[in-house]
Amino acid sequence: MTDLQARVKPLLPGLAISAVVAVAAMFLAEHYGAPVMLFALLLGMALNFLTQEEGGQATRSAAGIDFVARQVLRLGVALLGLRITADQVLSLGWQPVAMVVLAVALTIGVGIVLARLMGFQMFFGLLTGGAVAICGASAALALSAAMPQHPRKGQATLFTVIGVSTLSTLAMVLYPMVTNALGMDAVAAGYFIGGTIHDVAQVVGAGYSLSHEAGDAATLVKLIRVAMLLPVIALAALLTRRQMLANGEAMSGPRPPLLPWFAVAFALLVVVNSTGWLPAALVGAGKSASQWCLIASMAAIGMKTHLKDILTVGWKPVALMVLETVFLAALFYGLLQTLD
Repeated sequence: MTDLQARVKPLLPGLAISAVVAVAAMFLAEHYGAPVMLFALLLGMALNFLTQEEGGQATRSAAGIDFVARQVLRLGVALLGLRITADQVLSLGWQPVAMVVLAVALTIGVGIVLARLMGFQMFFGLLTGGAVAICGASAALALSAAMPQHPRKGQATLFTVIGVSTLSTLAMVLYPMVTNALGMDAVAAGYFIGGTIHDVAQVVGAGYSLSHEAGDAATLVKLIRVAMLLPVIALAALLTRRQMLANGEAMSGPRPPLLPWFAVAFALLVVVNSTGWLPAALVGAGKSASQWCLIASMAAIGMKTHLKDILTVGWKPVALMVLETVFLAALFYGLLQTLD
């Protein structure tokens, strides 16, 4: 047996289980219209016995599940770069781009301030604020991967995914009615939906439920928010590096990088995809692979946690995410008024 085979063989049970759960989550999401990440999380949590120790030893599937929750997650985030091109950004003009940048920055800033006022660590505010401001569950997973290890990091990530998926689903239903009540035209409604709903799938659903024009505008604005994932990951990595160095955690080994490898890969894929050199089939395959990786990693994270851990979070984290969501919606609507 080669060295590579010796490394891969212990991972196979966990990889297979994560893949099966991902397939089941996608099937349920397609048939019931609920967020696929939420299905993956709940199915994974139902199988958390697969990572519990047996007689003081880890289960056969534990190593593979941990690999999916960490490394496959990072690969999925990197492949998100194939969703974006420079032409998509430039086609909107500078005003919508400036609005998105400002809204993302302020929402994350408000999230951090509110988290500190509520007694949480700054990183929790960055995690929830980034998930609300950028792209929902995908952003939560990406930011969590760049943050320092903490005993309650998994619990915080899972709560954020559940919260942002629930709020995104509610927004998908409510925001089209809000835009109609406010008398917005198709483009303005698309900008509002793309700038405020958390997950990409819900943005597409809400936008095209109004009109094709609104759906196109919503999708483009949402992609600009996804592009903001890179600088926010860089911020998370910088803060992590500072904390590790301040605590002396990195003194015994190499210093953590300024940017994690998956953030660099994300940026490179955006650049390469913008050139138009990549065949459409390859780009499509990369997008699908990204989705598969993120769904499987969400299932694996669910397998590593327990429902009782989620139920102990209390009301403050719920209030924090609701306030961040309301702030983003009010801010983006106010910014849209400046375009008139």
